[in-house]
Amino acid sequence: MPFSDFHGNAEGVHTLREMLAHEHFPHAIILSGPQGSGKFTLSQMVAKAMNCLEQPLAEGLPDFCGHCANCVRIAEADALEERFAEAVEVRENLRDADKRDTRLFVQTHPDVLIIPPDPPQMLVKVDQIRHVIHEIYYKPVEGRERVYIFSDAEFMKEAANSLLKILEEPPEFATLFLLTDNPAALLPTIRSRCMHLRLTPLAAAAVEQYLTEVRPEWKARERALVARVCGGGLGRARRFDLAAYVAARQDALALLGPAMGSADHSALFRVTDAYRAGADGKAKTELLIRTLYSLLEDLLFLKSGTAELVRNHDLQAELEKISSQVEFAWIVTATQRLGELESGMRRNLLRSLALDTFATSLER
Repeated sequence: MPFSDFHGNAEGVHTLREMLAHEHFPHAIILSGPQGSGKFTLSQMVAKAMNCLEQPLAEGLPDFCGHCANCVRIAEADALEERFAEAVEVRENLRDADKRDTRLFVQTHPDVLIIPPDPPQMLVKVDQIRHVIHEIYYKPVEGRERVYIFSDAEFMKEAANSLLKILEEPPEFATLFLLTDNPAALLPTIRSRCMHLRLTPLAAAAVEQYLTEVRPEWKARERALVARVCGGGLGRARRFDLAAYVAARQDALALLGPAMGSADHSALFRVTDAYRAGADGKAKTELLIRTLYSLLEDLLFLKSGTAELVRNHDLQAELEKISSQVEFAWIVTATQRLGELESGMRRNLLRSLALDTFATSLER
């Protein structure tokens, strides 16, 4: 998979390749963009190009062969979710005493290290940064450059402060990639020491065309829905669980039922009772909250006269009916209450009760 196979953001990709060609690559790059926009894929491509044994050129700029020993070993981490799950499983099988002191990393090549957020908080922890500090100043073993990829650059405070030590005195043979959906969440002192490259979302039509190739089992209207809901992220669209989203959307509409004047709460309680404790319930609740945000955003588009921006366009008639019954102030309040619900989920509130409270608080 050469650079030419990367979808969209041609200008940003060209910039990275030009810096490689001139051997003037920055020591740290913040690579930002919406979920699924290709941040990890692009950083992996750069890692391969930096360490490719054949160093081919394409259109006069550096590329990677994809089949030399270095490219193949780095590519083993392309399936990051699988490698991450394997790392979690390995840690879970350790003794309790060792488990507490073991941090997560993904490494398939000695010179390319991926630092994922560490469960259960899903934040980069200070011990992970200390590991990077310990090894980053050693010269590469099998390649030309050491590459460190923070796959989701959300740091605990102490970890963020420790990272500054590397950014202030970086070795000339190492590059750090900080991948994030929201660069503003990073410390200003980190942002000021990094180059920033943003990947923009693709147009819905381009995502829809891509889905005809990778998800041919979906109907045209389903591909159109996913293309809009995914916000221009190909990776997110490719992995999208359409059945789970449709089910969550029906539950989200049930939660909005009391606000629409539904006096019978039995349907609401049947829905919320299904959101139980445990890991499965957590993932299900997180999807429900994201879906609620999506519906509230669509209501906002309808109220502001920009119906062409509605993402759940297959529900437009139903959403227009809801929009006609609520005011801007209600949408603002609902969004604030949803933020409070999301915060409460992090504090392990009883899910079904919290969802009931959220839904009934929106009654007008």
